[in-house]
Amino acid sequence: MATLLPHLSAARAALTREVDVLDEFGAMRRTSIPAERALTVFVDKRELVTLMTLGAAPELLVLGYLRNQRLVDTVADIHSITVDWGVEAAAVKTRAGIERFDEKTAKRVVTTGCGQGTVFGDLMSDLTSLRLPPADEPSARLSQATLYALLGAMRLQESTYKSAGSVHGCALFQQDRLLTFVEDVGRHNAIDTIAGWMWMNGVNGADKIFYTTGRLTSEMVIKSAQMGVPIIVSRSGVTQMGLELGERLGLALFGRATNRHFVCYSGFGRFDGQPEPPRG
Repeated sequence: MATLLPHLSAARAALTREVDVLDEFGAMRRTSIPAERALTVFVDKRELVTLMTLGAAPELLVLGYLRNQRLVDTVADIHSITVDWGVEAAAVKTRAGIERFDEKTAKRVVTTGCGQGTVFGDLMSDLTSLRLPPADEPSARLSQATLYALLGAMRLQESTYKSAGSVHGCALFQQDRLLTFVEDVGRHNAIDTIAGWMWMNGVNGADKIFYTTGRLTSEMVIKSAQMGVPIIVSRSGVTQMGLELGERLGLALFGRATNRHFVCYSGFGRFDGQPEPPRG
């Protein structure tokens, strides 16, 4: 039986805007900046949270946010998500309500990140229920050559960052094949949008690789694990708690990954290295 998918609106908004700036030479010129905007999420007419977002795929962002906050169990729990930029709101309609809504949203943890991420409930709860594929599963491993190819694909990817800066990018790969790429003002939004995309398209994370331009904090590691993705690659570094969780959950964490440079922080058993020759 086919999964019952929610109806999503198709709200669109400009991702950048042109502004006049004064440069170091005293010249006025036009440049692009990201068009950050507020999106207040209502679930069954009850206000949940306000997200600061670029607005590239707001419906998927909201869907992934509900998933990663563990407020809904399956994509079929959602009847519809309607975004209206005129009032900067997203209306979520569930099929049967959210059990213990007040209890689940009573405790908030404000996490590190651009615009500050917010996690409902206990940040560390339910970790024991997360299951990732074993390290000896061929599809859940990464070779050094594939890592280089992945980084090469990201270097060539057209992006808002290249034209306007000030945003984070996240991507989902199957080995070196790019499946989807999302940018937002914060990495939390970008990973939530990818989670929403995976849910809507029935994509399993077991043989996937998650890439982010942002640092690997505890929240980013937990969200990746919730998506079932065993390998994370970051252009930035990792925090102590992010590393501890990566080790605990059995994820391979790669940081400082640009061009042919990287550091593998954890999950060495998932990595098939082909070391570079020593540099003279």
